[in-house]
Amino acid sequence: MAKHQLSKSSFIKGLQCEKQLYLYKHHYDWMDPVSNMQQAVFDRGTDVGELAQQLFPGGINSKPETHLEYAKAAKKTEKLIEEGIKIIYEAVFIYNGVLVISDIIRKHRGKWQIYEVKSSTSVKDVHFYDAAIQYYVLNGLGLNISDVSIVHLNNEYVREGDLDIRQLFTIHSLYDDVIEIQSEIEENVTDFKKMLKRKSIPDIDIGEHCFNPYSCSFLGHCWKQVPEYSVFNLNRLHKNKKFELYYEGIVNIEDIPEDHHLSFSQRMQVDSHINNNTIVEKREIKQFLDGFTYPLYFMDFETFQPAVPMFDLSKPYQQIPFQFSVHVQKTKKGEPLHYEFLAEADGTDTRIPFIEALLNLLGDKGSIVVYNQSFERSRLNEIAAVFPKYKKRIEAVNERLVDLMIPFQKKWYYSPGMKGSYSIKSVLPSLVPELSYSNMEIADGAAASHMFYNLYFENNPKIIDATRRNLLQYCGLDTFGMIMIYEKLLKIK
Repeated sequence: MAKHQLSKSSFIKGLQCEKQLYLYKHHYDWMDPVSNMQQAVFDRGTDVGELAQQLFPGGINSKPETHLEYAKAAKKTEKLIEEGIKIIYEAVFIYNGVLVISDIIRKHRGKWQIYEVKSSTSVKDVHFYDAAIQYYVLNGLGLNISDVSIVHLNNEYVREGDLDIRQLFTIHSLYDDVIEIQSEIEENVTDFKKMLKRKSIPDIDIGEHCFNPYSCSFLGHCWKQVPEYSVFNLNRLHKNKKFELYYEGIVNIEDIPEDHHLSFSQRMQVDSHINNNTIVEKREIKQFLDGFTYPLYFMDFETFQPAVPMFDLSKPYQQIPFQFSVHVQKTKKGEPLHYEFLAEADGTDTRIPFIEALLNLLGDKGSIVVYNQSFERSRLNEIAAVFPKYKKRIEAVNERLVDLMIPFQKKWYYSPGMKGSYSIKSVLPSLVPELSYSNMEIADGAAASHMFYNLYFENNPKIIDATRRNLLQYCGLDTFGMIMIYEKLLKIK
C-alpha cells in the first residue's frame, strides 16, 4: 500500500494555510512546542473519543500501534470489513494518498455510517471538512456510505449518578453538507499534493488565518519578524485593525501615526510607551482604596474543567474549584497570615470541602479582595445554585468582594511595563519586579488546571507531592502578589 501524502489533520492544516501544511510536511522540526493548554485539549479528545465508543458497543479497534504502521492498520481495517465486522473503532483508510482514521464506523442495513467524535459541545465549521475528507476516502475505496455524523458533548447534560452515555453525547448528521462539498474536497487534495512537491515554502504572510480555526503550529517561525511588543499588543483593538496596521508596514508601537484613530485608552498606551512614563490618577485610586475595610482577605481560586463531568450536578466543561489561597491582613500595619486549601484528587467532589473551608475562613466582616471578581463571583454563585445550603453565606461573601483589577482596568494606574494588559500576570512584575511567575513550574491558571486534573491518573507519590507543592506555590503567589500591589497603591495616596 502506497505511503500517504496527506492525513485528515494535515488536510485541515492546509485548509487553514498552505504554508502551515508545507512546513508541517517539510520542516516539522520548526513546529512550536505543545503548550499545557494544547496538551490538555489533546488529552480530552482522546478520553472523549474512547468514551463515545460505548455508544456503539462490541466493536473492534483497528488503531495502529505507532505512526509508522498506518499501512498495516489499513490492511487490518480492510480485513475486518471483509470478515463482516459491523463496528470498528479507529478504522484506518488510505485512498489517493490521503490517510484518515475514523473514530467509529458502523455497518447498518448494508451501508456504512461514519461517526467523528469531538470533545467540543457543538458542531463547528471545521468539522464539516473533517467529516467530508473521511467520506471522500471511504467512498473512494468503494464503501457504500449512508451517513456521516459528528458526535459531540451535550453541554446541557447534568450528571446524576453513573454517566448516562446517551445523554452525555449528541449525534449530528452532516451527510447532506458533506456530499455538497465533495468536489471542493477533491480539488483541495489535488492542489495540496501539487503544492507539497514545490521546492520553496509558499509565500503567505501572517493574518487572521493564523488563529482560525486553530492557532497555527508554526507561529514562532512565521511571526519571528514581529517584536515581542508590537501593534498586536494594543488593548481592545480588533484583530483586523491590528493587521491593517501591520500590512501598512506599521509594526512597532512607536510607529503608529499621531493622526491614526485610537481610543483614549489605546492612545494612552502608545504615549506611555513612547515617553516611558507612568500614568497615575491619584484621586481615583484614593477613592477606590478608601472603600476597603479591615480585616482584608486577599483571595484567589483555581478551577479545572473536565470535559466529561466527574461529579454529580456538574456539566461538561463546568469550572470546578479545587484550590484557594487567602492572605489575611487584620490591620493596616499587621503582618499577613496565609491560609490555603488544595483538594485531594481522590474522586470526591472537590466543591464541598472547598466551599466549607473557604466559608469557615472568611468570617463575616472585612473586604474580600480578588483580582477580576467576575471569576470568583461566578464560581461561588455556581456552588450556591447546586448546593443551596451555602447560598446565604455565599451571598454575604459576594457582597464583600472588592476587585483589585479596577484601577488597572480603568487606567488609573498604567505603566509601560504592563504592555497594554491589566492581567495580574502583567501588573505584578511591572509594580513589583522582584516577584515573577516566569521561573515557576506552574505559571498560569491553564497549567494549574491541567496539572491538577493529571493527579487523578498519577500513581507516583513523588510526582504527586511535587505537583501539589507547585500548585500551592503558584496560587499562593497570586494572593501574596495582590498584597504587594495593594501596598504599592497605598503609597501612591
